[in-house]
Amino acid sequence: MPHSFTLPNLRREAAALWRLAWPMLIGQLATVGMGVADVAMTGHASADELAAVSLGASIWSIILVTVSGTMMAINSVVAHDVGAGELARIPHAVRQSLWKALGVGVVAMLLANLATLLFEHLYLTPHVQRQATLFVHAISIGLPPFAAYRALYGYSTSINQTKPVMLIAILGLLFNVFVNWLLVFGHWGLPRLGGVGCAVATGLCMWLMLAAMLVWMRWAPAYRATYPFTHWEWPHWPEIRSMLRLGLPIGVTYFAEVSAFGAVSLLVARYGVVQVSAHQIALNFSSLVFMVPLSFGIGLITRVGQAVGEGNPVRARFVAWVGVWMSLAFAVLSALFIVLCRRQIAAAYTSDAAVQALCEQLLLFAALFQLSDATQVATSCAIRGYKVTRQPMQIQLLAFWGFALPLGCWLGLAPQWLPWSPAQPMAAAGFWIGLVIGLTVAAVLLSWSLQRLSLARVAQARAG
Repeated sequence: MPHSFTLPNLRREAAALWRLAWPMLIGQLATVGMGVADVAMTGHASADELAAVSLGASIWSIILVTVSGTMMAINSVVAHDVGAGELARIPHAVRQSLWKALGVGVVAMLLANLATLLFEHLYLTPHVQRQATLFVHAISIGLPPFAAYRALYGYSTSINQTKPVMLIAILGLLFNVFVNWLLVFGHWGLPRLGGVGCAVATGLCMWLMLAAMLVWMRWAPAYRATYPFTHWEWPHWPEIRSMLRLGLPIGVTYFAEVSAFGAVSLLVARYGVVQVSAHQIALNFSSLVFMVPLSFGIGLITRVGQAVGEGNPVRARFVAWVGVWMSLAFAVLSALFIVLCRRQIAAAYTSDAAVQALCEQLLLFAALFQLSDATQVATSCAIRGYKVTRQPMQIQLLAFWGFALPLGCWLGLAPQWLPWSPAQPMAAAGFWIGLVIGLTVAAVLLSWSLQRLSLARVAQARAG
């Protein structure tokens, strides 16, 4: 059988998924690099500017990730059309996705600016509050083009064109670093804007990346068969509503995940600089490693969606589980690396002995974290390839807000008003145990859901 789990078939599928995923991995790392550049460069400006950027970026990152998830509906829509050989339907879907992006981007921009009202209740110094607010105001100009870029990103990756998103992300990183240098420090006669300069650079970078994608699509031969800009088209509300029904659950899922991690960071902060620093280092390194299974997952939306679109549920099931096992195999390797090199990892981030010692302990939890995190992201993306998004949302909401955060609060804070609480708060370690358990719940339930869904589709095809 062409899609049985034999070694030659596994090698072919693994190679196909890797070809699709590795450019996205480079692109994701370049995107993460923009945030690293913002923090590094403002850290050399002043402590107040760094604090303002950190606060502003906390709002920006939550909104950005939510927008990214909401726009992911186009990935499975286009992948299904490619698999079905219905290329003529793709331009219409992309045009409507861009109308959706306009609405999502404008709403996100308004919400980001409204969220700055929270700064008035954080007991900040007037300068930090003003700079953080200006940061969000400036960076929010990048949300509408970012939403449109993610629509074209999903279209491009779903027709197997992933190298453009890699090259455009690298271009964006270089542009971001250069304009940061100009505006944060006031080089070449430009005003010295501090942290706000980072916001302006990132906002402009979103417009540049959208323009670069449009130019690439205009001239690259791979887009000619499905080029969406042959004529003008007004919004088609039934199509947009359909994409919102697919995309909003993904956006809610991403929001739940990012906000849960953000809540943990805020709760750990009460235990002092050592605890919060070690927590942030372990979380930052885990986030970098997570880019690999995330890239496999985005590739799985395309691979599974194309197989479902061509009416081949057997291949869809085969593709899905190969991707999940690839993600899990990488997670095993990354977990071993973290366990063996945790001392070197901690030392690379900080020279403080107390922070290093605690970070080495938390990195052991991070190693366990890899297995469940890689499994849950791969299985949830594979399920989305079937155009099923509500069930992954429900499972991940349960995992993050029903298990991870409550368990973390119970172990980390040890509230004495509960009848069964630890004698002493476990601080950051308690929250990490909660995260590991919550993600394990998500991994188990999503694996069960994918198994059930994929077998049901195979059975339906055979019965029909």
